[in-house]
Amino acid sequence: MTTNRLLQVTGGLNFRELGGYPTIDGHTVKWHKLVRSAGLANLTAADQDFLGDYGIVADVDFRSEAERDQAPDRLPTGAAYHFLPVFPDGDQTDASASRADLERRFSQDPQAGYQHMLDVYRNMVTLKSSQAAYRQFFQVLLAASEDHQAVLFHCTAGKDRTGIGAFLALSALGVDPQVIRKDYLATNTYIQPKTDEMVQRAQDDHQSDAFVANIRALGTVNPDYFDTATGIINTQYGGVQDYLRDVLGLTVKQLDQLKKTYLD
Repeated sequence: MTTNRLLQVTGGLNFRELGGYPTIDGHTVKWHKLVRSAGLANLTAADQDFLGDYGIVADVDFRSEAERDQAPDRLPTGAAYHFLPVFPDGDQTDASASRADLERRFSQDPQAGYQHMLDVYRNMVTLKSSQAAYRQFFQVLLAASEDHQAVLFHCTAGKDRTGIGAFLALSALGVDPQVIRKDYLATNTYIQPKTDEMVQRAQDDHQSDAFVANIRALGTVNPDYFDTATGIINTQYGGVQDYLRDVLGLTVKQLDQLKKTYLD
């Protein structure tokens, strides 16, 4: 069994294993069970077969209907598709926004992108639609109970909606909070070439310094974004374990089942 953190997918970005992470009580997350990624629209046939052979039986898509229609997933071979939009009225993260729309909204105030992302992270843990999507996500995780069955979950960039999905899943398994935070921030390493390309293009087009700063804020993850979401969970919901139970509806039996399925 291969145990590479970054999967060798040629037609995709930020395909990452969540196996091997330690829990606070001495277990580790099984490999070939949980995969996070960016969009699947550009998978090659070889990628689809690779992910099928890897064990992916469920593709969880957190994008909006518009994003899905614009860039439909190419499913891993043999995988079932689960459409669970975190923001059903559109992509609040702006990962799929047009260049013209970004220029219209983010060319003046250099803090606009950063402030917008803080709002996005608040919404991801408080909106009923977001909570419903993550609630259903856990039902998919519970269903993939065999050792050879893996779940892949993604959005457009694989960083925000996917990042919160990973935070919730790993928290349910009891993974060390600092390890979860490190996994969230690791996204910047894996998407840096794309982020640099976006920034360079804005500079080449002689966009304002404010626009360049906002493109970087929108295109990366930030400790402040993560802390905004987790801070709300801690202050408004009593902590992530209470959130999993009271908001996402996970029972003690289901949490035990998740640990049995996903931990060594």
